[in-house]
Amino acid sequence: MSDRSGIFAGDDPFEIARQWLAEAEKTEPNDPNAIALATVDAEGMPNVRMVLLKEIEPAAFVFYTNYESRKAEEIAQAGKAAFVLHWKSQRRQIRVRGLTEREDGPQADAYYASRSLKSRLGAWASAQSRPLSSRMALMTEVAKRTAEFGTNPPRPPFWGGIRIIPHEIEFWADGAFRLHDRFRWQRRDISGSWQIDRLSP
Repeated sequence: MSDRSGIFAGDDPFEIARQWLAEAEKTEPNDPNAIALATVDAEGMPNVRMVLLKEIEPAAFVFYTNYESRKAEEIAQAGKAAFVLHWKSQRRQIRVRGLTEREDGPQADAYYASRSLKSRLGAWASAQSRPLSSRMALMTEVAKRTAEFGTNPPRPPFWGGIRIIPHEIEFWADGAFRLHDRFRWQRRDISGSWQIDRLSP
């Protein structure tokens, strides 16, 4: 019999993740959806950076980026990524590892359209991860794109979503005397069923 209850109740890890994020949105002072995203380059050298998680789907997690950025290029090369969500106010975290795919259809169009005009123009202006001679050069490019597109810029073809489809999701909640609660959802492939294990802290 499982001893999961309370904040770990249920067999759907995506629903638990949504509940934890909703609770964190009430207590975290800034960006409760910030994730530390880990990738590796062609030589196996790791990279990690903060990005914003935008959607928790029924079976995946989605963030958006420039496809010509280093993170997107590394994800395209490896076909996999990992991230951690950590909430200091809640003393909880979620770790995710899985396969990746692009979301560059109507869903990406809709999210892009929901962003502020300056953010949409900025997506066109920034050659993300590439050397930049000065901030003035960046602002000049913003002005150029503003003149080109006006108030209704289309989504750039090099910008869209990346979906992470997990093989593994681990939930961690702080416990007294470092006797934390950890539960791992794991499956051999993305179409398989989950095995749920309590892990030693």
